[in-house]
Amino acid sequence: MGTYYIPRNVKGESRILYIFSVKSLITTLIGGAVGFLFYIIFAMIAGLQTLGWIMVGVFGVIGFVVGAVKIPTIAGLPVTKKIGGESIDQIILRYMKFKKTRKIYVYTKEEKKDGTN
Repeated sequence: MGTYYIPRNVKGESRILYIFSVKSLITTLIGGAVGFLFYIIFAMIAGLQTLGWIMVGVFGVIGFVVGAVKIPTIAGLPVTKKIGGESIDQIILRYMKFKKTRKIYVYTKEEKKDGTN
């Protein structure tokens, strides 16, 4: 008998733990840094260090969610049919590009490459 190659999915091999990818770790650190700015402000103004640490945690969790979570496809909601399976950070980047240019490009199968029908 010969040996056969069995293909396997290696997409998630670069993860530190199952839920932590490099992208989610970076966005968690960015969110924590934003929360740390609030910590400095609360510590200097009112001496509310506990509230500042809570803000660091909240912004860290928000950063993790932005980097790790994908929008699920829910059949009952028409919005999720269009963006289901995409990362939240990609949706945010696309929204920022849209706000900057205010252009929407829609391509159909009938159009040719030169734009004529």
